[in-house]
Amino acid sequence: MIFTSAACADEVTDQLAAAREAYDAGDLRNAVNSLNFVIAKIREQETARLLTLLPAPLAGWQADPAQSETPGIASMITGTNLTRRYFRPEGGEVKLTVTADSPLLPMLTMFLASPFMMQADPGSKPYAFKGQQGLIKHDPQSSDYEVTLMIGNRILIQGKGSGLPDGTAVQQYVESVDLNALQKAFGG
Repeated sequence: MIFTSAACADEVTDQLAAAREAYDAGDLRNAVNSLNFVIAKIREQETARLLTLLPAPLAGWQADPAQSETPGIASMITGTNLTRRYFRPEGGEVKLTVTADSPLLPMLTMFLASPFMMQADPGSKPYAFKGQQGLIKHDPQSSDYEVTLMIGNRILIQGKGSGLPDGTAVQQYVESVDLNALQKAFGG
């Protein structure tokens, strides 16, 4: 096999070549190890790309770096989870979470589709954005606000805010997520 110098400099293609060589030589253990490395590096690149889907801070706000809270094998149970915390120096914060492909999301879809279930919580009210359903929740005993938006039945965007005069900033963060890019990234 002939590789260009650019391809040789890439860890993934180098390890793919090493896996192929090991496989051809009958060294299956090293072939598997090389392929596991390739999978880990591709997932790392995919996670970095997904984290860019979380929006920049609103004017007057700051943000921590976006994070992926999806631990390896647990992703089969929890799905993919991306988070970013936004805050104002004078107080107040919003935590934005995107969850995709969790087996628990269909239950939430049923909840959002049933106004009777939503009415059971007096602090909740229906919410929709760009044709997607969700809910807005406010605890009148505190300054906590929550905005949840379900994208199809595979992706959940949730904003939770505290120390805020109202839920406007939480809603703005949820609505600043590029829904088309999000669906495309998760193959939806």
